[in-house]
Amino acid sequence: MDGKRPAISPSNKLCLAVAVAGAIACAASAGFAQKGITMISIETMEAGSPPAGFEFARTGQGGLGQWAVVSDPSASGGRAIEQSSTDRTDYRFPLAIYSPASVANGNVTVRFKSVAGKIDQAAGIAMRLIDSNNYYVVRANALEDNVRFYRMVKGKRDQLEGVDIKVSGNVWHALGLKAEGERFTVTFDGKQLFTAIDRTFSDGGKIALWTKADSVTRFDRIEIESLP
Repeated sequence: MDGKRPAISPSNKLCLAVAVAGAIACAASAGFAQKGITMISIETMEAGSPPAGFEFARTGQGGLGQWAVVSDPSASGGRAIEQSSTDRTDYRFPLAIYSPASVANGNVTVRFKSVAGKIDQAAGIAMRLIDSNNYYVVRANALEDNVRFYRMVKGKRDQLEGVDIKVSGNVWHALGLKAEGERFTVTFDGKQLFTAIDRTFSDGGKIALWTKADSVTRFDRIEIESLP
């Protein structure tokens, strides 16, 4: 080695440019990071297709969910992620799991709109998800007018905390879940509702969108902030 940087040939420059462009395109298809916050870029996803970067599962019984990107002029970027299956199985919780992220401590916020549902009109955020039967979830329900925080252990749901609050249908609301060690904080439309303490799941896990039974729900502006 003589300390000089070797020249890059034109062909190698082309390969490097293609690789960088490909990496940027792949990142843009699912989300982008800014100041420690990852925002999932739904507006860049193809309408009518499953959302990029997500895997799909279900807790409980009944069929899997039907998740797709849909056009919605009222969404932040003109598109939203929708769960459209109307399977009325009561103990059925479709999940859209965001594959790129694994978080132990973090703050996740989403906008959601409850479109339809006769059994339920629910929208939720799952965190520290180990698999489809083990995770924490906060959910809002437009039929019941409440927000509840649960732990799901081996497919069994136990309520840890909750409040009654107006959740309007066909209106965008903001739901947030912050996990810091054993402490969990839930927000709704930008206001803190309650905190809860639980030690069941302490390690990092996936983040997921969550619905219940026949809930037709749209999700928008999904932000994931990793905390120390």
